[in-house]
Amino acid sequence: MPELPEVETVMRGMTKRLLGEHIHAAAVRRPDLRWPLPLRLAEALEGREIVGFRRRGKYIFMRLSGGESVLLHLGMSGRVMLDDALPSLEVGEGTLPHEHVAFTTKNGQRFGLVDPRRFGAVDLLPTEAEDAHFLVANMGPEPFDPAFTAQRLAEAFAGRRSPVKTLLLDQRIVAGLGNIYVCEALYRARIHPETPSGLLGRGPCKKLVAAIHAVLQEAIDAGGSSLRDYVQPDGELGYFQHAWRVYGREGEPCPECPAGGCPGVTRITQSGRSTFFCSRLQPSVASELSMHAGRGGKARKSKNSA
Repeated sequence: MPELPEVETVMRGMTKRLLGEHIHAAAVRRPDLRWPLPLRLAEALEGREIVGFRRRGKYIFMRLSGGESVLLHLGMSGRVMLDDALPSLEVGEGTLPHEHVAFTTKNGQRFGLVDPRRFGAVDLLPTEAEDAHFLVANMGPEPFDPAFTAQRLAEAFAGRRSPVKTLLLDQRIVAGLGNIYVCEALYRARIHPETPSGLLGRGPCKKLVAAIHAVLQEAIDAGGSSLRDYVQPDGELGYFQHAWRVYGREGEPCPECPAGGCPGVTRITQSGRSTFFCSRLQPSVASELSMHAGRGGKARKSKNSA
């Protein structure tokens, strides 16, 4: 599933090509994706000016003149395709396989939502009600929002026994994070993914917030990661997958261990998802306690505790 950097990349591509455009013709080719599509979606699109875009977590809001927004979610296999079209071109021409929603603009831009597995979503709602939509209403802060601080994260983790990897995927804790970038951020912060969240105090959370910021920004700058169906709106691939340090690298040495000193990236399963980490640079709580006790210390806390 596209994560925050991929969705941000898609939104930026749509903004570049569609902002200020007037929609000439629209087509909706099926009644539903994951949920039913609005009955008047094509009618609502036609003739409207596209006046803005906004991302919330993994969702895009395309704002229209007249005070309505189109919510777009790419789901598991969805992608947006943008192409040039003659102003007179009918929206049905050049249809792609599994293209469920499409429109052309008066100045010759063509939009297509392609979703083979149909786990995506499209909805129509008043712009003023975006934050109340059931898909985003309970989301936590955006990772780049000033409200997403080490203190806030530590408070969200306090008293929780769930693994830190699991809670970071909870959109109520922080919006937009997914499996790839959580694995990468935990690696950079040197935190084992199975660490009980309540053991992470403000210090480790500060490192984690910084790591989240860094990995997301680098991925956005690289155009996201291309996994299976994901491509940028212009058809180009993202390149951040070439910078993965642990994700998808089971058995390979991680890039930051000394030469010959890495046991190889480990893969485990958490909540049905693959987790990748370096057991040397991200030791488990039990390992840290054992090492601390072996040095004659009192094994009361892990290094990751506050």
